[in-house]
Amino acid sequence: MRKKFKMMSLIIGLMMLTSLFAGCSSKKDDKIVIGLSLPTQQEERWVRDKEKMEAVAKELGVELKVQVANNDLSQQDSQAKNLIAQGVDALIVAPQDASAAASIVDEAAKEGIKVISYDRLIMNTENIDVYISFDNVKVGELQGKYITDLVPEGNYFLMAGAPTDNNATLFKEGAMKYIQPLVDSGKIKVLVDQPVDDWKPENALKIVENALTANNNKVDAILAPNDGTAGGAVQALAAQGLDGKVPITGQDAELAGAIRIVEGTQTMTIFKDTRLLGEEAIKAAVALVKGEKLEDANQTVNNNSVDVPSILLTPFAVDKDNIDELLIDSGYLKKEDVYRE
Repeated sequence: MRKKFKMMSLIIGLMMLTSLFAGCSSKKDDKIVIGLSLPTQQEERWVRDKEKMEAVAKELGVELKVQVANNDLSQQDSQAKNLIAQGVDALIVAPQDASAAASIVDEAAKEGIKVISYDRLIMNTENIDVYISFDNVKVGELQGKYITDLVPEGNYFLMAGAPTDNNATLFKEGAMKYIQPLVDSGKIKVLVDQPVDDWKPENALKIVENALTANNNKVDAILAPNDGTAGGAVQALAAQGLDGKVPITGQDAELAGAIRIVEGTQTMTIFKDTRLLGEEAIKAAVALVKGEKLEDANQTVNNNSVDVPSILLTPFAVDKDNIDELLIDSGYLKKEDVYRE
């Protein structure tokens, strides 16, 4: 009888132990934890991305662990891999360096962590679950069409974004669909064609300063890839009394860019509503962790390894004629901030 009782106690104990381990290994009742690796907070648009994702994560009851790399690819690598070591369920990465970030993705995949390539496509890896961005070739097309419609011939300064950012390649590709035919026909003369390292306005300032000096201030249009670089270009032009006299493109619909458009020193920007992008990323991360299908990932973009399932949102060109409708009426910017006394 005693042996029978011991055997029953042993069986019950094993059953309880098995149940305990099963409970520990299940994610069913645990809070989803998402890691977020951003390249910088030095540009307004990245501040907006972070704020939106934090708000959506809080709304959904998701824990969001954020790391910012300060435009340092080695720092991003160590930060992201630390998030992986912490056992996050999903990892959202906006890469500082599109190729170098592949090692982050591959490390996450080894641990069964879902990976979202955010805004910028991570290259040369098969392990991205989804790429979420805007149609970045379209961004460049909007810039190129706008500037060539306005200035169909003359001397152009061309700037591209950081060489480490695949988006910069896509922006330039889109813009050149409109610029290159006019170059080939002899209507447009390209006096400078240079990337802006790390997207820094001070680097754009130097490029435009040097180009103005080399060409005796003879410039009719400037292709600036974003609002930060446009700001650098405006500063260089202002030093020569040319601000407001040379059409300049931009991108990101930053407050500073919007103010310059109203004042007449920047001609246009591209509105990419990062509120939508940030919300889409957090919701996609949660869906991936839960094993749900991403219905909006109905396109693919090749990253030199695979065709990555992609969610691409629509960008819009903004100038003085529609700035109120697109940026202010939508609540993206406040009228009193844009139209300063």
